[in-house]
Amino acid sequence: MASISDRGQGALVRMLASLPHPLLRRLVGRPVSLDGQELDVEAQLGLRLLALAGAPALEELTPAQARARVARDAAIFSGRPEALERAEDVSPQGAAGPLRGRLYVPPHSPAPGGLLVYFHGGGFVVADLETHDTSCRFLAARSGTRVLAVDYRLAPEHPFPAAIDDALAAFRWAAANAAELGADPARIAVGGDSAGGNLAAGVARLSAGRDPAPAFQLLLYPWVDLAEKRPSYRLFGEGFYLTESDLDWYRGHYLARDADAQDPRCSPLRAETLAGAAPAYLATAGFDPLRDEGEAYAARLEAEGVPVALRRHRGLIHGFFNTVAVGRAGREAIIEAAGALRLGLARRSAP
Repeated sequence: MASISDRGQGALVRMLASLPHPLLRRLVGRPVSLDGQELDVEAQLGLRLLALAGAPALEELTPAQARARVARDAAIFSGRPEALERAEDVSPQGAAGPLRGRLYVPPHSPAPGGLLVYFHGGGFVVADLETHDTSCRFLAARSGTRVLAVDYRLAPEHPFPAAIDDALAAFRWAAANAAELGADPARIAVGGDSAGGNLAAGVARLSAGRDPAPAFQLLLYPWVDLAEKRPSYRLFGEGFYLTESDLDWYRGHYLARDADAQDPRCSPLRAETLAGAAPAYLATAGFDPLRDEGEAYAARLEAEGVPVALRRHRGLIHGFFNTVAVGRAGREAIIEAAGALRLGLARRSAP
């Protein structure tokens, strides 16, 4: 539970982010422009506050310390939860046993209806159901779609391929238990942010041409190539929240010594083919080291005949999915993603 101090910090951040943009501009200073893009003033405020907090670099922390810090940050920025019909804990089946999961049911949700199986970000090392609770509630409420959040096993205790094995098993469990989840088995999507976007893309690729297969994939700034650093690493690898050294730390914990970073199970962009994967909505952030590989993945999907909508949020930074409670920019981006999900899971025929 967040402390009074944490709640106070969260309230302060939300108050500052709600200020009119001209006043925010006066507070944070001159615009930041890079690669033909201007950093959103709310993102600039967030970066300024992070710099003032003076938190240690990720590579200075153990996984347990990093998880504690991420949990505290999530508590600070959680905000008021969206009103849902219900949110209940469930136990999806992973590759090695039951996992923690949470089913979010929005108001007036039809049953059976669409379902999004969602995998949280966190570099395969940090984050959990609680860190993404506010955002999953928001996505369920704004899309009108049930969301099943899955707590897959984390590295380094469970290195690659544990996460992708769990993600695939959890999707198949959701399809097999669609009736109990209130879902139409023909309208189950996969989605995720960052590392979770990697897992969602992996499930869609590995399920292509099989039964069950996702009907749609929702990919938010996905990390889809652990083997190559593209130009966006050089442009945005320092000073824009997610750093190149952060990604190196995550990669080092996720990939065991004998793991091949070019294995398409951890680097979906390296797959021989993406043909037959589910239609996709893919969103990137302009000031994100992962921007270029996400956009390269969208280009691969399109080239191989997979319907895909690519949206670059030019002024945003990595992690905007987790800012829906503290600012307008991230919230508007996720409202757009929610609309894409609603459309992607729309009924294929009249009822």
